[in-house]
Amino acid sequence: RGEIACRVIKTAQRLGIATVAVYSDADRDALHVRQADEAVHIGPAASAQSYLRIANILDAVAATGADAIHPGYGFLSENSNFAEALKAKGIAFIGPSPVAIEAMGDKITSKKIAASAGVSTVPGHMGLVEDAEEAVRIAGEIGFPVMIKASAGGGGKGMRIAWNDVEAREGFQSSRNEAKNAFGDDRIFIEKFVTEPRHIEIQVLSDQYGNNVYLGERECSIQRRNQKIIEEAPSPFIDEATRHAMGKQAIALARAVGYHSAGTVEFIVDRDRNFYFLEMNTRLQVEHPVTELVTGIDLVEEMIRIAAGQKLRFAQEDVRLNGWAVESRLYAEDPYRNFLPSIGRLTRYRPPAEGPRADGSLIRNDTGVVEGSDISMHYDPMIAKLCTWAPNRLGAIDAMAAALDDFEVEGIGNNLPFLAAVMDHPRFREGRLSTAFIAEEFPDGFSGVSPTDADECKLAAVSAHINWKLQRRNVLISGAMDNHRRKVPSDWIVTLGNHAFAIAVRDQEDATAVSFDDGSVLSVASDWLPGRHIAHFQIGAETTSIKTSRSGTGYRLRWRGMDVVAHVRSPAIAELARLMPKKQPPDTSRLLLCPMPGVVTAIAVSEGESVEAGQVLATVEAMKMENVLRAERRAVVKRIAAKAGASLAVDEPILEFE
Repeated sequence: RGEIACRVIKTAQRLGIATVAVYSDADRDALHVRQADEAVHIGPAASAQSYLRIANILDAVAATGADAIHPGYGFLSENSNFAEALKAKGIAFIGPSPVAIEAMGDKITSKKIAASAGVSTVPGHMGLVEDAEEAVRIAGEIGFPVMIKASAGGGGKGMRIAWNDVEAREGFQSSRNEAKNAFGDDRIFIEKFVTEPRHIEIQVLSDQYGNNVYLGERECSIQRRNQKIIEEAPSPFIDEATRHAMGKQAIALARAVGYHSAGTVEFIVDRDRNFYFLEMNTRLQVEHPVTELVTGIDLVEEMIRIAAGQKLRFAQEDVRLNGWAVESRLYAEDPYRNFLPSIGRLTRYRPPAEGPRADGSLIRNDTGVVEGSDISMHYDPMIAKLCTWAPNRLGAIDAMAAALDDFEVEGIGNNLPFLAAVMDHPRFREGRLSTAFIAEEFPDGFSGVSPTDADECKLAAVSAHINWKLQRRNVLISGAMDNHRRKVPSDWIVTLGNHAFAIAVRDQEDATAVSFDDGSVLSVASDWLPGRHIAHFQIGAETTSIKTSRSGTGYRLRWRGMDVVAHVRSPAIAELARLMPKKQPPDTSRLLLCPMPGVVTAIAVSEGESVEAGQVLATVEAMKMENVLRAERRAVVKRIAAKAGASLAVDEPILEFE
């Protein structure tokens, strides 16, 4: 479903292969359904009753006469029973053998195989952990911090880091619950958590005749809650010797399990470039486009050819890494609310144009939605994967920053501002990364990018330019007498937050000259028109795109992670506005509000109970993730407003305190 189904369909169509999409009730109008040659309904919205039902998929195969299945990622893509069922029916599974899937899908078994194949592994407990107390004991033996992981996990689900006994106990239970809900398998194991780690993975391709190649590495260290957000290829940290060593071990592991198809071997790499096997994903990875962009190899095509019994068309010495590629995952989550999931309709969805650009960069956007699509609570919150390529790393990053500025998404919360902030972050641009990057650089969450003094001057000039064009347009009413037209004044006060700029505006050939009271002048030209959501501005020597809209009596400007409202007023009106009282937000301090649209899975307190700061109050599940809500301070529960099992919208009350 979604983006990866559209991606597979694209290559299949290029190869002249007819496609069949399957869909649930929630995906009836989805993009992948529209793009395929045929579509078959397979059940209700809940994935356990549709996308995870092997019998339903087999019925769709029988109904359409399909002779091969590409599983994409997620759902049944790494389910050996599914691959076995297809094999029994004579249907080609575009992926590895059931034996390889089973061996690598179980993280405990895979680590044992990796160790026997000479692949370096992270110290840990290879047996299953039965209960929370055993988790605490094992964690203490390994030494904190530890990683508690679901054996059948993936995508950051069923995974917790524990730094002490309490976190080990709680993390075990949360990991087990998430694993059971997401994979139907609640087995848990524990391993040492490597500090200052980088998450780096090797892409491998193997055919059915014992030929194996690795296609370089991907840097996947920018993560939040163990979910990748930004990836790039190659890594700014890995040298040729380390790349070769990691590739050699990845191929050794593939050979050890008789692997064929595309696969990814993930490693944790420490500051000294020591690397340890993490897991092998026996499917196409979400971040595969960056590898395609730097190698020129279509991984989906190669998977199809391998499944059809063809040999690899190239050897290791034929693989060349060309330039640099960056991928940003656009998620339906609100960065200003601690990245909580957001659902709703995409009232506006306008990605930047794909293809080469004048500066030598290239843009690619893999997506599964269109304007008007609904983002539901039933599936993963990813909307699109925006990718850029350039001859070098900084060029790819700059191209990504510009592409994010050009990306329009409205109707739901989304992480575009956060992605833009990362692109401009000095540490990211320098390549000093680790999986703790977000936790270290945004310890208090994300509240937007604060404009610098120079940025404020630019935004003030842009708002003055917009206002000037709008005012001039308004006075050009047809039929008015020339000597009765209102004259547009040149002196204005621009207010941005707590800062006010006294400016003078005048026409300057094809631009607007904005003069500040310190004597500086900025020339601004644009293609802005009323109602145009994104305009291209020439601010002095800089060319950039800025999202513009009206916000009350002001202008909302969004650019590079900044989101400001500028008011452009005459000096007299500005003086009056300065005296106006500010509206205060409502007091919700006595309420526990649902932070996201989701289902209340548990209420951990009762009415009249006294709670302490940090105590668990309730859990809410949304988009396959369990979220624990805790008390911020000592209080007494006055009323329970929602019961377990209730579906709540964002900001609906769960508890009320005295």
